Amino acid sequence: MAIRAIAGILFDKDGTLLDYVKSWVPVNYELARIAAKGDETLARALLEAGGMDPDTGHVAPDSLLAAGNTVEIAAGMVGAGAPFTVEALTTLFDGLFARSAEYAVPVTDLATFFAGLHAKGYRLGVASSDNERSIRETARRFGFDNYLHYVAGYDSGYGVKPEPGMVLGFCAATGLTPDQVAVVGDNNHDMHMGRSAGVGLTVAVLSGTGSRQSLAAASDHCLTDITELEAVL
Repeated sequence: MAIRAIAGILFDKDGTLLDYVKSWVPVNYELARIAAKGDETLARALLEAGGMDPDTGHVAPDSLLAAGNTVEIAAGMVGAGAPFTVEALTTLFDGLFARSAEYAVPVTDLATFFAGLHAKGYRLGVASSDNERSIRETARRFGFDNYLHYVAGYDSGYGVKPEPGMVLGFCAATGLTPDQVAVVGDNNHDMHMGRSAGVGLTVAVLSGTGSRQSLAAASDHCLTDITELEAVL
């Protein structure tokens, strides 16, 4: 593996570009309220089923709320007692997630960060378990949409994490081979997606729900956050 050959970087969004705790813990509380139709006891049970402590807000690594896509989260909530169909709850959650882009907190100045990588010639993309609309609204809001060569959400037609499809779609869009790509993310769904696609580098960050311990096995590097990325490239 020649690390110098990395020519494209595919980023996860939540917990990687965005600070997970500041951006998503408030959304998770709202998600549970919606799914429970305001029943506080049920809302607590739904959060626990999703892997979040309703008192502390801590989200367990690789849990449903940490790593699931919208359909998976909706199905988990319905399975735990939410009085909806999976389809109806998915629609509600997708709307909530798209609106939540307005309240997201970035890990760093993303416009400057992406401009720097773009200037060095890297092909850049975002692959998220969120919906594509939310990703594009986040990119517009933080001023890095013009630097992206590729955007994939769970609903973009490339499959879902940890399958390799989003990486292979990035390769098709940029003309790169998987061994020229680095995948950067905060949980094992990202790392396993990269490994299953045969990428040249998997880089874990600790700005999301993962820990050094939970991410060690599937990542080549584990960084505090994306601001340390250029050092390993």
